[in-house]
Amino acid sequence: MERRQKKAILQDLDKKMVFLSGPRQSGKTWLAKDIASHFKSSTYLNYDHLEDRKIIHNEAWLASTDLLILDELHKMSDWKNYLKGVYDTKSPHLKILVTGSARLDVLKQVGDSLAGRYFSHRLLPFSPAELSQHQLSNDLNRFIEHSGFPEPFLAANMTDVKRWRSQYIDSLMRVDIFDFNHIHDLKSIQLVLELLRSKVGSPVSFKSIAEDVGVSPNTVKKYIQIFEALYIIFRVTPFSKNIARSLLKEPKIYFFDTGLVNGDNGAKLENLVATCLLKDIYGKVDYQGEPYALHYLRTKEGKEVDFAIVHHDEIQKMIEVKYADKQLSANLLTFHEKYHVPAVQVVQELKQERIDKNIEIRNVLSFLKALDY
Repeated sequence: MERRQKKAILQDLDKKMVFLSGPRQSGKTWLAKDIASHFKSSTYLNYDHLEDRKIIHNEAWLASTDLLILDELHKMSDWKNYLKGVYDTKSPHLKILVTGSARLDVLKQVGDSLAGRYFSHRLLPFSPAELSQHQLSNDLNRFIEHSGFPEPFLAANMTDVKRWRSQYIDSLMRVDIFDFNHIHDLKSIQLVLELLRSKVGSPVSFKSIAEDVGVSPNTVKKYIQIFEALYIIFRVTPFSKNIARSLLKEPKIYFFDTGLVNGDNGAKLENLVATCLLKDIYGKVDYQGEPYALHYLRTKEGKEVDFAIVHHDEIQKMIEVKYADKQLSANLLTFHEKYHVPAVQVVQELKQERIDKNIEIRNVLSFLKALDY
């Protein structure tokens, strides 16, 4: 099953380095090796492997290498300056693909010595849009219960899915988080993660979580930043043209693995829609260079709409998610009349799509399959 990013990555490798990041087990290594099949002499090196690490430090790959794949390189001290040196002195025929399960777009922000030398690609789990040409994309419950991660999505039964998820969580907590920021209080960070799993779809108060766990709000903020950097969760902030003000308001937290959500059918569905919308936005940013962002809408009185697609700091579309409610959302109508922009209500249990007061009421699966990415 060919991943949608493959063609774009091959094209970008002819121009610059390519950074490929995304959640653990989203298919980055598989895609990297699939891309390697298009080269005569590729070399794959993983910084987690001791022998590969020696080769990386000594730059001891063969001179004939035409594609160099460096996996988990962000774990190397001063990796950006190392990579700058390799890129600036490489042979003209050498292409470089850097992959990692941490957000390289976050890690590069401070003291970026690689400016102008790379293109960024983000590989997320399968979505109905990506698999729109495959029969499996018609099974919405598979995306919700199995998640879009390749191994559980393609698993034959829920027992295999549960075994995968147990190992996945264990590897995140005991390997990635420790490696990423030398966390010593494993119990506290596990408690924060468990609390977030039960709060999907609701604004999250760092102060409230801190009181429940017995740590400071700043510690909770730090933990959440680590979860974000490792592609475990992502936050959706309320829309505001004042960006700093928006960041201070309570965010909503979603998981890249929908199976981690502890909630009812509505919460799980909202999480799935959130991941699909984020993937679509990442695609527009990475491949079109357009400044898209995902937010939610909320008034001082507490009226809320689940999602707003924002382009150039202007709301482009509003989306409300419902599991089975066929009635038009009063909050969605209020915001639609206020902003005068397209609005859609997506529903899982819906017999007939229609338009009500200029607002589309759509089947959630058909809506997700129609996204660009």
